[in-house]
Formats: sequence, C-alpha cells, structure tokens
Amino acid sequence: MATLGGLKDSGPSSQNSAEINALGRFSVDEHNKKENGLLEFVRVVKAQEQVVAGTMHHLTVEAIDAGKKKLYEAKIWVKPWMNFKELQDFKHVGDAPGGAVE
Repeated sequence: MATLGGLKDSGPSSQNSAEINALGRFSVDEHNKKENGLLEFVRVVKAQEQVVAGTMHHLTVEAIDAGKKKLYEAKIWVKPWMNFKELQDFKHVGDAPGGAVE
C-alpha cells in the first residue's frame, strides 16, 4: 500500500499490466483529443503511483509521433469509486531509444 502523498514505484511487472497499459493508452488518447494530436501509443516504460484522494498515476509513455518514437510523462488521476479518470498532465521529455520507426 502506498503512503498517503508518497510516490512509489508500481512494481517491476506493472509496466506490462493491463491496467497500467490501459492508463498509458488513455493518456495518449486524451492528449490527442485536447491537442488535436496524432500520437500512437506504444508502451508504458515506467509506472509510479501516489495516493491523493484516489490515485495519481505517474507514467513514462513511449509513443510514435510522425514516425519517431518519443517519450512522454503523463499524470492520470483515478478515483475508481466515482468512476473518475482524468489526465492531469502530459509532456514530451525526450526521444525514445531506437528513434525512428521502420
């Protein structure tokens, strides 16, 4: 269980879990809606969570932008008892290893 307000790693297998991948895909989809973007979700590279009146998920997401793999940091606030999920922040943080998509 996470300490209230503390940020912790979601665990080594979390990056591949269905819930974390769904949140990663959600973050890219929401960003595309807000910014009229064309990013294509690839995978979650890193996952952390923070307990704050629900859970704030901090993800590092790999996505394809104009044929190049890039890394983005996303924050998604989830309150499951209210069926609430909201993208709080989404920003480009660098190019992904491997660069261009073949």
